[in-house]
Amino acid sequence: MSTAEEDLANYSLLDALRGRRSRRFAVGMKSDSGPMPFDSAHPPMPLTEEEEALLVFAACGITGHALGDLVYAKGQGGNILGGLVGRTAASGDCVQAVALIVSNDEATYVIKRPQDLTTDEIQELIELVAQGNLTEFYTRARVKIKDGRSAPPVEPMFNINCNRWSVYQPGTTYFLPVNDLTFIYINGLLSILSPETGAYVLDERRGFCSAGLDRFARSKGGHLNDDPAGNDIVTIERMELGVAELATVEQGMIQQNLALTAHAMGLGGFPNFAAHEFGWFQALDFKTGQMSSSHYFGKGPVFEVAAKLLKRDLPVSFPLALEINGEPLLRAFCQPCYPTMRDAVMAVVERKFGPEGAFRGGATAGEWLDSKPISAATPDMEEETIEATIAYCEYVYQTYGRFPGFIAPFRTVIGFQAAHLELDFYDRYYKPEALSSTHREHMARWHSQ
Repeated sequence: MSTAEEDLANYSLLDALRGRRSRRFAVGMKSDSGPMPFDSAHPPMPLTEEEEALLVFAACGITGHALGDLVYAKGQGGNILGGLVGRTAASGDCVQAVALIVSNDEATYVIKRPQDLTTDEIQELIELVAQGNLTEFYTRARVKIKDGRSAPPVEPMFNINCNRWSVYQPGTTYFLPVNDLTFIYINGLLSILSPETGAYVLDERRGFCSAGLDRFARSKGGHLNDDPAGNDIVTIERMELGVAELATVEQGMIQQNLALTAHAMGLGGFPNFAAHEFGWFQALDFKTGQMSSSHYFGKGPVFEVAAKLLKRDLPVSFPLALEINGEPLLRAFCQPCYPTMRDAVMAVVERKFGPEGAFRGGATAGEWLDSKPISAATPDMEEETIEATIAYCEYVYQTYGRFPGFIAPFRTVIGFQAAHLELDFYDRYYKPEALSSTHREHMARWHSQ
């Protein structure tokens, strides 16, 4: 561990919380209008691999195994977990729904999530982290997807106007969390469509009809409570909004980790709008699907014919997978990435209950002194739960042309740009306390040469 890393390790969390601010003006930047014009006298200075490694670790470093301190008796919900490996940011159901893209002047990378690694690779990365070898962790966990920087256009609405002058500038590194909403969606369905929870889903866009769950309704002898007077009725939109919010909370924790670590290192950084529907996915060369806008609205064949006649049936593109040489690095759990929605659901079940799933072979690598009682107490998923989940997923896909129906399988919300600060700019226009001693001493500590 370098002296600079030792300083970082001893930096006060309270100081980082007190001092965290968005600081945008980096060396090499120029602002030639308004009341604070400034032209940096220094050339752009990219982050070193060591600096990027520390930020990547803060964002999504693999730190060990989740404790999984739940109740695993039948009907108690412990089987909601989708994995047993923990990262620096918490994840709903331990699914690790967020992947991290890192882009700088030289290349663009994706950082492998726990589910993208073998058990041996996970253990090796955990050991590297324990040893403090975070640069090696970074180089081992990343996969280069493109040479050079990847980014969408800076113009609105790809970006917000106030950051056009500074975002994606030479010398900066951009960290982009990408939410996969499909696994966590299906995993959640396997919980709420179980006999224990027994929720019933209606489609509000089609007159509040059943979302493919008729034969599972309790009024027809099934296990889902379709009584309108009960508390178990939900809608597709409410379901999907909850999925998106849960993954976005995980992304928010990643953002906060990046911001606090950048401050503690003496780097500049700020969060930046990244919620364009397809801008980032085009820039990253995601494989996309396409459907008609009339299909998306799900109003039926008459509406679709009318939209076509009026030439208002525009195509809607959405991201499905990120591939390198035909090998998927990120792949949605839906058609057409899987032949059918049944196949997609069963792939989720396999990750949880297959021979190497979280509750079977994968449990042996957990933090429990003895994983056998945990595995034995966690029964396989009930057949009626699996079939209800498949029926619902098939309904959404067939009715709206994609899964999820309201939102795309992958989603970006906000990115984080880090860079070396131009101290002279802040000294000219701000009070001295705008920068901490860590910022002022960064070059001496991290770049003494």
